[in-house]
Amino acid sequence: MTIEDNNNNTDEMINRTEYGGSIPVDNVQSLASKDPKDIPIRYIRPEIESEEILADESLQIPVIDFSKLTVAGQPCYDDELAKLHVACRDWGFFQLINHGESETIDAMKTVTKEFFKLPLEEKMKCAQLPNTIEGYGQAFVVSEEQKLDWGDMMFILPLPIALRNFRFWPQNPQSFRETFEEYSNKLHGVSMKLFKLMSINLGVEPETISKKFENCTQGIRMNYYPPCPEAGKVLGLAPHSDATGLTLLVQVNEVQGLQIRKNSKWVPIKPIHGSIIVNIGDVMEIMSNGEYRSIEHRAVVDFEKERLSIAAFHSPDLEAMIGPAPELVKEKTPKYKTIDSQDYVKLIINSKLDGKNLIDHMKIQ
Repeated sequence: MTIEDNNNNTDEMINRTEYGGSIPVDNVQSLASKDPKDIPIRYIRPEIESEEILADESLQIPVIDFSKLTVAGQPCYDDELAKLHVACRDWGFFQLINHGESETIDAMKTVTKEFFKLPLEEKMKCAQLPNTIEGYGQAFVVSEEQKLDWGDMMFILPLPIALRNFRFWPQNPQSFRETFEEYSNKLHGVSMKLFKLMSINLGVEPETISKKFENCTQGIRMNYYPPCPEAGKVLGLAPHSDATGLTLLVQVNEVQGLQIRKNSKWVPIKPIHGSIIVNIGDVMEIMSNGEYRSIEHRAVVDFEKERLSIAAFHSPDLEAMIGPAPELVKEKTPKYKTIDSQDYVKLIINSKLDGKNLIDHMKIQ
């Protein structure tokens, strides 16, 4: 289906799926370009100065070699599958190497950098609209009082195809749309393989979890974190766990910023060149009945350098029910509620990022 063919039914579909949106706020890239001496108070977070960041660089998230997991029974398959299970259970994060999608990822990195270099008025052609989550701006701003993140983002929902709204797909750079569509398809393919492997590790049929994501809702967020003269007092992205099934994150440039909470300390992540950083989301924690856990993470910013990243979120079909997989609670007590997927999406969009508050809402007390 071409972009032109799909435009005819997009508006009707989007109107039926308006769940809310983010309150408009100032563009951070523009604010940072003025080299402000005093950062607006809404960005300052006094609490982060007292939080401990682990200095031991030897503590890093597991590394999973995807090439060893392509065929069951091949040398190293069982060992790598066991490593994946430990990564999902004990860490909730891992780096995926030898995934075979480097060319597509490199192309997406290029158009992402080009987009954020555009003048503000050009980027604003894709600006968020009221009651939508897509477009250029910020997300999860639900009140005039809450603290703001030091970063801008471009968020697009490429899947399912029927829900695409091309009003938010940049036409500049010219290669963006074609590159973005291929990136979407390739990363969805990687996520589907991971869901099947995780099902095996959880002791259920390979399709048990992946079938919920065949017609998944995929959102891709391109993040731009400008440098900040008071970088130690702001956050690029507030601490949170992802509300989705799996997130596949790509670091665009060499500036680090991702940190995960481990044993009450923040652990900086050093991305391996060419890797995809994968993390367990709240939906996967719920579906696994707590065997796999989503992990709080945040993004910090640099004093002198910009940081860019791309996160692809994979959530179940909008018709699916969100709850523990029935096969996993035949002999165990369910730890989480089961609710309609669309109600779950409303819950996400109308909440600010705040630790694991969403998963806490889903727990059976």
